[in-house]
Amino acid sequence: MPLLEVIQTRQVSASIRLTDSTATQVDQYAAFIHASADDVVEQALAYVFSKDRDFQDFLKTPQAKQASSTLRIRRAPANDAAEPTVKKPVSAATSPVQTPALAAGSKA
Repeated sequence: MPLLEVIQTRQVSASIRLTDSTATQVDQYAAFIHASADDVVEQALAYVFSKDRDFQDFLKTPQAKQASSTLRIRRAPANDAAEPTVKKPVSAATSPVQTPALAAGSKA
C-alpha cells in the first residue's frame, strides 16, 4: 500500500448567486472551520450530491448524461493554468442593492 496517493484534479471557476442570509452563513461556516468560502461551497455540494439517494439513482439513468450545462465555465489560458489563483472571501455586505455573488472553485 503506497504511503502517498496523488490525485490529479482540475479546477474550474464559476460564479453563483446567493441570498444575503446564505452568503452570511457560508462566511460564518468558513470562519468556524478555518477554511475559505470556496471550500465550504465545494464540500457542501459534494456532501449533498453524495447523500441524496434520488440523485444517485438519477445519475445511473441516460438522462443524467443528457443534462444540459447551465454553468458558464471560464477557462484560464494555458500559461496561467499552472499558477494558483488567489481567492478573496466575499462579504455578505458587498452590495446592498444586489444579492452577493460568491466565486466557487469546483474540483473535477
